[in-house]
Amino acid sequence: MKSVTRIALFVCCFLAWSLVYAAEPAFQLSDLQKLVNLSDPRISPDGKQIVVVVSTPVWKTDKRKTELDLVNAANGTRRTLTWNREGVSQPRWSPDGKRLAFLAKDGQTKKPQIFVMPMDGGDAVRITDDKQGVGTYSWSPDGKQIAFIAQDPPPNENAIKEHNKVFQVTDGNFLLKNTVASWQLWVIPAEGGKAEQLTQGTFSLDTDQGGATPPAWSRDGRRIAFTRFPNPYWGPSFHSVIAEVSVNGGTPGTLVSAQGAIGFAYAPDGSDFAFQRPRNGDENNGNAIYVSANGKTYDPTAGLARNFNAYAWLPDGRALVITGELGTRSVLWEQPLSGKAHLLDLGDVNAHVDMSVAKNGAIAFIGSTATHPDELYVLDSVNARPRRLSDVNAFVGGLSLGRTQSIEWNGPNGFREDGVLVYPVNFEKHRKYPLVLVIHGGPEGASTLRFSPLPQLLAAAGFLVFQPNYRGSINLGDVYQHAIYRDTGEGPGKDVMAGLAAVEKLGIVDTSRIGVTGWSYGGYMTTWLTGHYNVWKAAVAGAPLTDWVMDYTIAYYQTGDRYFFGSSPWTGAGWKIWRAQSPITYVRNVKAPTLLMSDVDDANVPFVNAEEWYHGLRDNGVTVEFYAYPETTHFPHDIVQTTDVYRRWVGWMEKYLK
Repeated sequence: MKSVTRIALFVCCFLAWSLVYAAEPAFQLSDLQKLVNLSDPRISPDGKQIVVVVSTPVWKTDKRKTELDLVNAANGTRRTLTWNREGVSQPRWSPDGKRLAFLAKDGQTKKPQIFVMPMDGGDAVRITDDKQGVGTYSWSPDGKQIAFIAQDPPPNENAIKEHNKVFQVTDGNFLLKNTVASWQLWVIPAEGGKAEQLTQGTFSLDTDQGGATPPAWSRDGRRIAFTRFPNPYWGPSFHSVIAEVSVNGGTPGTLVSAQGAIGFAYAPDGSDFAFQRPRNGDENNGNAIYVSANGKTYDPTAGLARNFNAYAWLPDGRALVITGELGTRSVLWEQPLSGKAHLLDLGDVNAHVDMSVAKNGAIAFIGSTATHPDELYVLDSVNARPRRLSDVNAFVGGLSLGRTQSIEWNGPNGFREDGVLVYPVNFEKHRKYPLVLVIHGGPEGASTLRFSPLPQLLAAAGFLVFQPNYRGSINLGDVYQHAIYRDTGEGPGKDVMAGLAAVEKLGIVDTSRIGVTGWSYGGYMTTWLTGHYNVWKAAVAGAPLTDWVMDYTIAYYQTGDRYFFGSSPWTGAGWKIWRAQSPITYVRNVKAPTLLMSDVDDANVPFVNAEEWYHGLRDNGVTVEFYAYPETTHFPHDIVQTTDVYRRWVGWMEKYLK
């Protein structure tokens, strides 16, 4: 009798647990408003505290609320440092840890300015009033000065005042309406006062599309190194070098003449330094970390032969910590100045680019897992396991999510390729499901096992979601990344199709209901695939590059695109291949109903790419809808329009695959 009672009790408890589990909601569009973004974690010099930028969407105003939070590195207790400040970013500790600087928009200039806050109490004080606003900055080693980068006034400022607005077209993109002024180096006392300009000329420390790296002070505080671009346009930015100038001014000298050098940083002690540069100067390779020590400049990361997103010196100056993708993981390595790299044990945590290192060797970084978005983590040393210090996205733990796993296959080019597969919420293994491909952009990107809103929205709608990596991706080494050279569409297309075949072999795909989608280069791949393979029930192409020739001619990339082909599209050497690798050449082959979305003033992949595709499909009788967002970005950054993009994306798949 007692055993029967126990069995009945067990059954009741199991049923009750099952009902609670089944009642957990899936990730929905409204949850996008709850996602908190963390960025730029900066650990104090003593390793005891971490300041981090916390960004939360506000639906009513369609803006983001940003603040600085101070987190105890031992127990995760958190308090807010800033209130009612717009555009808070780039927190930086003074060398002694007694003050904190940050950027925020000033109420008067409406531009980013430097504020300095005493950490023992007191209000933050604005120390700059630059008319163009501050771009990036860094403390001097003694904490008495701050070097910063700011843009010059328009070079034809006087003519503009007289209503003459004509400007010469050179390396700029087609959306520019004026000559872009250069960015130069300034220095100002940390307590405030008169700022002194240290550099001037036609060269620039930033570009119209970003790229500036913080000024790097020499350890004796006498010189400042910086990334020097040929001019303020992104087009020729790949020819950057590292220059340096005395804090007393004068003519800058070249410190690193290797073109493509960026991201300079001195070692903790002495004159050794490191910088980033495409390996061997080839833009089709990944970014390597080069070191100059004992009069020799070399690549200690050559043994890994892959792309690295960022690096930081470890306190002893004998090793670096570096970030990058390894297969479908985003990881950290300890890289000695000589010898093999050591992969840090992060468990199931994927490390984002943002990280910083304390004098005691502790490392602060932002990480996520396949089932949990951004949180703040700390490694007490390179040999420690990560400790999670925040829970700003705790609500996700109460949701039913699609199971996420890595999948591998043998690619057509002899590579062992990979991707990420997300299962539908409440997946049943004996059923077959419609499948949606979500292809990453770049192409120098990678799909990894981190929480991603769009795949989870699709999984909640009952779809299998496949995120394939393909040649040109940065997660499988330089040889794989380089394989896209002069093969931007056909080869990657074969990689994706080989991955699709591997997923189909699992026996869970309804092969009559497959959709292909992507944004940016993912949009390029979508248009390429729909023009070459007739297996798609529907397609979504966001900001798609459809015409290489046009993109080269009017986008901000310009000479950057040439690295894919080794020539110009307007010369005999490149005339055929640029056009042969353009999806627009094959638009008449497309049958799949297609949704197009794009930002109107996108200088990255110009809007006219999507316009061409729209008219090509419409005039050939293909079902097509096209929606435009009146933004200057490459993807809408505000919460309302981001939600609209995802709503249309998922809705299109539901309409044609369900």
